[in-house]
Amino acid sequence: MALVVFIRGVNVGGHRTFRPSVLARELSDYGVVNVGAAGTFVVHKPGSRANLRAALLDRLPFKPEIVLCEGHDLIRLEMDNPFAAEPSRPDIVRFVSIMSRAEGLRVPLPISFPADGEWFVRVIARNGQFVFGVYRRHMKTIGYLGRIDKLFGVPATTRNWNTILAVVRILKNQQEKPADHSP
Repeated sequence: MALVVFIRGVNVGGHRTFRPSVLARELSDYGVVNVGAAGTFVVHKPGSRANLRAALLDRLPFKPEIVLCEGHDLIRLEMDNPFAAEPSRPDIVRFVSIMSRAEGLRVPLPISFPADGEWFVRVIARNGQFVFGVYRRHMKTIGYLGRIDKLFGVPATTRNWNTILAVVRILKNQQEKPADHSP
């Protein structure tokens, strides 16, 4: 099964910039598909995680935090629909934070940031290395999203739920293709 790569904190505000489409081309032997501009990739032929991670790091002009997860785990997330109980509103964004390790601290959920007054980020659930939440579109939100690392005690990178669904579509499309049995 494919791996999914999430590179943390890139192409935001002119810092730690690179061109994901160029990186995907450079890693074509791994079957890399770029998803957007935030450092999200589907890797159809990952080989060993260590070799893939080394290949990524060799081609980036900075040393990023890289989080990997199994493609089938994301497909399962879509089927579980972690946001079924959350109403869809234009001012609220659904997100998934992917932790670098599933063994982060156990925290009673839901939790809101800030704890008092109007919330900007609400963490609603966790499943292994995946943390689910919603945030309000506001300038203060990015600071509160950064607290997820501290909350669970491990680095995490955050993506919009729509990005996760785009990754799942790519993964499912690959599953439907017939295997190539050429010599």
